[in-house]
This record gives sequence, structure tokens and C-alpha cells, in this order.
Amino acid sequence: MRAGAVVLLRLYDIAYAVDLAAAEALWLRSAGSPGSRSQLSSAPTKSLAFGVAPVWLELGAVELQAGSATLAAVMGARLYDFGVVALALRVPVADRPWDDFVRLCNAVDKAAGPAAANPLWEQQLGRLRGALAAALQRPNSSSLQEDYLLASVHQWSEPSSVKDLLERVDLAPLLSGEQRALSEPARRSLLRHRFSYFEDDLVVLTWDRAFIYEPRNDADVADVVEVANAQLLELRYYDELLDAELPRMYDLVEDTRRTLYLFAPRRLAGLARKLYALVAEVTELTEKVDNALQVTEDVYLARVYSEALEVFRVPSFGAAVNRKLAIIRDTYTALYDEAFGRRGEIIELAIVALILVELVVAVLRH
Repeated sequence: MRAGAVVLLRLYDIAYAVDLAAAEALWLRSAGSPGSRSQLSSAPTKSLAFGVAPVWLELGAVELQAGSATLAAVMGARLYDFGVVALALRVPVADRPWDDFVRLCNAVDKAAGPAAANPLWEQQLGRLRGALAAALQRPNSSSLQEDYLLASVHQWSEPSSVKDLLERVDLAPLLSGEQRALSEPARRSLLRHRFSYFEDDLVVLTWDRAFIYEPRNDADVADVVEVANAQLLELRYYDELLDAELPRMYDLVEDTRRTLYLFAPRRLAGLARKLYALVAEVTELTEKVDNALQVTEDVYLARVYSEALEVFRVPSFGAAVNRKLAIIRDTYTALYDEAFGRRGEIIELAIVALILVELVVAVLRH
């Protein structure tokens, strides 16, 4: 392997939304380097494009201690308008045998992956939060994160077709991170999600790692895999938010129904409005997430993107969020109807009372 890179991604939900234009200006003032709007280089704009182009920020060079080796790396961050930041740690690789490349991928993952307590991520995240605070709308400190490893090769020591490549190198140790030999069913499962467009490019996706062979050195495949991870993180965040909100909602409904009869309609209507606001907020954000990448005509990238969503179980989390939103919508409707019904009952009682008062007054006058 002549040229490539190991890229570790770590994604965080940092805010309800990010003002990307303001973030670019703030970063230029803070770090002295301009941000850039991400775009897919090989796909025509009309066929596949970001819904709202995220902003890429250079964080600079860092050193990564991987075992006894000190590796030179660079870091960057991509901000999405729906409140997610994707930190990327990139270790360039050159002139290494395949087995050394696999060992390097595992060493980088061990040094800075999800199981490592490496302070580098939190340091850079804190730096971003401080510099971009004014651009973050309703910032949060969620502990949710997503990690992903991309192993990319741009050039082999000799030209290689995908068929020759799969015969020459064993992708299973790289994709699994395992040192022991895998069973044949496990190997087939690892290589199940693979795609090629030309005879000399290849993408293989798994739950937490991907191998990318791209001799033209464009980053479109890596970008769409990152977007799928960002969508997964955001839907996980709202899934957990709704999990916490549903029991609280049931308690509030019971407390509201126990209020004095005369004040119940107002309390029920107020709670219904709060639930409606929650539904509107989550619906707005999930629509932004769903439209983060718009795919129409680029068949190859569309297939990679769709498969990444399936592998990461994004549709399952989306369905879970929609089910919980449906429960809240039904509760809102029931509360509103109950409030309207109780208000009608109170008006009827008031009319009856007025009639009785008039009857009593008429009797007393005679």
C-alpha cells in the first residue's frame, strides 16, 4: 500500500441548531483560519447534494501516542446545521505493507477509539464550544456520541482491480479489528455490504468501520458515511429525549386531571400546548436530519448512502421516534378534547345556575 489514511470520527450533539454563517465568522476570528462549506466533489449538484452544506473547520496538527509510536495527525471538525459536530482525526499513511496498515488501523483505534480514554476529543470539543458559543442555539451537554473508523487507500504499489485486490489482501482483520482468524460465515457477513462503481474502486461497510479504496482520492464516499453517522446520532438523541419525556408526560397528565374542576380546562389546554410545542420541535429537527443529504440521480453514491443508513439502523431509530411522536400527538388531541369538553360542561352548569337563579328571583318577587 503506497498511500492512504486512517480516519477516526467522533460525533457529538452539541445544540438544538447551529448558525453556520455565524460559526464561520467566529472561527475565523478565533483561530485565524476560514471555514469552508462542504460539497461532494464527484457528484453533480443536481444529483446528490447536502440539504444545507455543513461547515468544515481546520483544527490543526496533533500528535497521537499509539503504543510506543508517536503518530503525526491532523484534526478537523464538520458542523451540521441540526446541531451535530463531527470531529475527524486523520493519520496519513504511506509505503506500508498491508499487514502493517491493518496493525496501524487497530493501533489508532486502540489509542483514540471509543474504548480509549483519550482527552484529545474533549479538548478539541471544548475548544469548539468556547469559540462558537454565540452560534449555538440552545446548546446542550449530551453524553451521546458516535465513533467510526475509515481505512482509506488511494494508491497501491501496483495497479489493482477490485477482483485482484480481494484475492491479494484479507479485509476481515481490518474490518473486524480481530487478531484471531474469523469463521467463514463471519467473514462473509463482514464483506456483505460492499460496492464498486469502476473496476478499480471499492467500499466495504460495517457497523463501526469501513474500508475505502478510491484511486481518484475524492472524499465523497467518506462524506456520505459521515452524514449517515450524524443522522444516527441525532435520531438517537431524540429517541432518548422522548423516552425521558413520555413518563414525565403521563405524570403531568395525571396531576393536571386531579386539579380543581373549574381550573382543569385551563391546565389541560396549557399542557396540550406544551406537548404540541415538543412535537413541533422534534418534527422540525427530524425533517432537517432526513434532508441532510438529498439524493436523486447518482446511483452509486445513493446505494452507498442507503446501505450505510441500513447498516447503522437509522430507519429503525427514525421509526421509534415517529412512534413516540404519534403517542404524544394522540395525548395532545385527547387533552385538547378533554379541555374543550370540560369547558363546555362548565358553561352548561353556569347556564343552568343562571336559570335557577332567575327562577328563584322570580318566585321571591311574587
